[in-house]
Order: sequence, then C-alpha cells, then structure tokens
Amino acid sequence: MAMKHLMLCSIGIMLGGLVLLSCERPTQPPNPNLPPHTKLANVPSEGDTIFPLATINWTGGDEDGFVARYQYRYFTYHLAPGSTTTWVVYDSTNWYDTTATSVTVAFNSNQDLNKQIFFVRAIDNEGAIDPNPISRVIYTTKASPPKTTIRVPANNSSVFALPQVGDWWEGIQLQFGAVDQTIGGKVVEYAWSVDGGPWHWGEDTSVIITPENFKSPVNGKHYIKVTSRNNTNLVDPVGDSISINLLVPTFEKNVLIIDETDEFNAPFITFNISDDSVDAFYSRIFPGADVWDYKAKGGMPPRDTLAHYKLILWHADDRPVSVPHKIAEQKNITIFTDYLRVGGKFLMSGWGILKSFAYEKNFPFTFPPGTFVYDFLHIRTVDETSLVGDCIGGAGTSSQFSSFRVDSAKLASFPYNGMLSQVNLITVPAGFTEGLYSYENLPNSPYVTYRGRYIALRYYGTTYDAVVLGFPMYFVRESDANTMAREILQSLNVQ
Repeated sequence: MAMKHLMLCSIGIMLGGLVLLSCERPTQPPNPNLPPHTKLANVPSEGDTIFPLATINWTGGDEDGFVARYQYRYFTYHLAPGSTTTWVVYDSTNWYDTTATSVTVAFNSNQDLNKQIFFVRAIDNEGAIDPNPISRVIYTTKASPPKTTIRVPANNSSVFALPQVGDWWEGIQLQFGAVDQTIGGKVVEYAWSVDGGPWHWGEDTSVIITPENFKSPVNGKHYIKVTSRNNTNLVDPVGDSISINLLVPTFEKNVLIIDETDEFNAPFITFNISDDSVDAFYSRIFPGADVWDYKAKGGMPPRDTLAHYKLILWHADDRPVSVPHKIAEQKNITIFTDYLRVGGKFLMSGWGILKSFAYEKNFPFTFPPGTFVYDFLHIRTVDETSLVGDCIGGAGTSSQFSSFRVDSAKLASFPYNGMLSQVNLITVPAGFTEGLYSYENLPNSPYVTYRGRYIALRYYGTTYDAVVLGFPMYFVRESDANTMAREILQSLNVQ
C-alpha cells in the first residue's frame, strides 16, 4: 500500500513539472538591423564648376549601431560629339573603402569641361550598406599632364665620373624642371631613372646620382630619364631623356699644355715674339708634353681628351689689355673644376693670371667663397704690382724649390726695363698650401712692401693638387724655367 502511494506521488510531481514548463512565455524575434545613412557636406555645391583636384567631405549615422566604414566612387561624363547638352559616360571607378570622412579626388578631366557624379555610402558594424548612396553632380575644368625637361647634363655630353664617391666628387649632378599645363595646376613631384632602373620620386629638382645607380661599368654610355606629376595626379607620359658618356679618367699620359698666350698682345707684338717661339720654349722646359692651342682650336679640349692626362698646364703669357684671360670664363672654369674633382692636377701661369678672375675689381681683392680661386686654388687675397717693371725674380721658399731670375733680355725696353710688372702677390693663402717663391726686386726699388710676398702657391689636396704661378713662365730665364718645371713636376708626382 505504501509503495503504491509513493508511485502516485511521483507521477503527480512529474505532471506538475510538465504543467509548469508548458506555462513559459515564448521570446520575441529580434528587431531587423536598420541600414546606415550618409550625408554630403555642401562644398562643393551641386552643379559647381571646380578645379579637377577636389576634397569632398561627408558624415554618416546608424540608428541601431555605428558606421564602421564608407565606400565612394565617381563617374565621369563627356559631352556627346556635336552636342552641348547630352552627356555620355566616359569613365568610372570601383567602390573604394575608407574609414575617413573625406577624400581628395583627382577627377579624370581631359576635356575642357567634364561632368562628374560622386557617390558615397556608409556601411554599419553589421555590414549593412546605405541603400541610397548620396551623390553630388559637379563639373571640372581640363587637367593636362606636366611637361618635364632635363637641364643638366646636356644630351650626348661627356661627364667625368669615378667608380665610387670621394671627398670632392659626389656623383653626377642632374638638374631638371617641369611646367604644368593645367590652368591653376602645380607640379608636386618629380622622378628620375637611370639605365632602365627604378623610378626615384621626390620634390627636388636637383639631385646627385651616385655610381651604384648606373649599370656596370661606370665608364661608357648611360641613359637618364625624368618625369613629373602634378596636383591632379597626372604624370608626364613622355618625360625627358638623355644619353651621357661617363668618363672615368685614365691619367696614362703626363702633361697637356693649353696655350692661351696671345702674341698680338703686349709685350709679344711690341718685341715681335712669334707663336712658334713661345711653343718652342714650353716644349723645351716640358719635354714630351702634348700641346693644345686654345686660340687655334677655338676653345678648351673636350673632357674625353683631358681624361688622359695627369696634369693640365695652362699658360697665358701676354699682358691682357681690355679683356681678361680666357681661363677665367665660366665655361672653362666648369671644365677645370670637373677635372679636379676626379683627381686631375693643375698648373697655371700667366701675366695677371689671378687678376683675370676679378678683372673689374680693384686690387688687393679678397675672393669670396664659391669662386674658383677661393674654393679650388685655396687663395683668399691677391694683390698686383705696379705697371712699371720691378720684379727681378723669385726666391725659393724651401729646399724643394730653387730661386729664379727674370729673363731681362725679353723685357729690355720701357716700361719693363728688364723686369716683370703686374705680378700677382698672394697675400692671404688658405689652408693646406705652401708658398713656392717670394717676390724679389732691386735693393733700391721703392716697392719695398712687395718683397717677400708669395708669387706662387701649391695646394696639397686629398683628391687633386694645384700650383699657381702669379707670373708668366715664358719671361723666366730659360735655365731657371727648366729647373722650375722639373721641381714642380716632382712635387706634383708627375714624372
């Protein structure tokens, strides 16, 4: 009986539980996700005609979540041929993703007037997309690519180079520029490429191209290209290109003499000294040297000639009357500086040779930084002696350099009276220099302040060496000139 009662109670409890379970209320289905919405700023306004590069701003919202990102795109329309009202699709973009609320667009604008329809739509945190992307119709003026030009070096030119950079040679200088053909546009970036290599983009219009950018070997022909980009993101489709011949100097020959002496100037025309006499003099004191007649050849030797010589000797023994010596012309200075930067050696001698570099200036004159005399010859201040002959020679300032005397027979008459005039005095040399000869005159000369002043200087460089003679070698007694030439060549290690 007790067991029967227990079973009835258990059944009762189970039925009660079922009743309770069957009384739970059902849950409601979740609310559907609402799509986000998008709104464009009012600039540019609907129908505005604007520059092809424009910044568009927008905002977005979501009632039941948050905006996670946006997408934008645009369509470009051109007027149908012969129509002024019918627009046809010319180009379009895909949807671009962004988390920003603005974008700067370079609209495709290759016609005088271009119709653009810009769309943007918000996407919420559940991936729902604004079903009605906001749009804006605007018009853009024409955008044209820039035109790029290489300025330096010149096409098909020869340029000194080295296999590696050094103290004075940093690489090949490339200068270029561009003109933007878009009205109101601006060139914002440039690029250069060497021998078909990668493009190097930047904002500079002057760069130094180091040797590793060129295909090996450095010596020989190479190709340089440049292009540019404007602020509508249009790139010059053609650009500019040049071919250059890089010259790694060989220096297998010793001396090249560049003869700039003008025998139609004083004192050569006065004393009837011929060009042959001058040439023979230098051939005797520099035996084996090659000669380049500046006047007869119409200018400087080309760089591919200079590249063979350890030493360039420039002499201008005439006294300039109305124009300076040609050595001071910028086109010649440029060649000399290029030659020295790659390790060439330089010797110059002439009548008023340093005066030629500041011909219109009153002496004494201090050469400023940036000039050839200051930067490369390492001479600061120069003076010049009187028009009347006074210098009888120079005293060697060390055991390496012997004293010399002027050849009085070549300067026998007035105003020279057997002595040199207008000798350049190097009164303030710079560092790493040594005076070679000091000024000498007669004991009874009134120009006592000239005595002991340097009239020749040697610069000891890490890359190149230079010797400057502030007087014309031709008017040095020949036996002394022979000694002078030999001692200078020994000092310069040109044998």
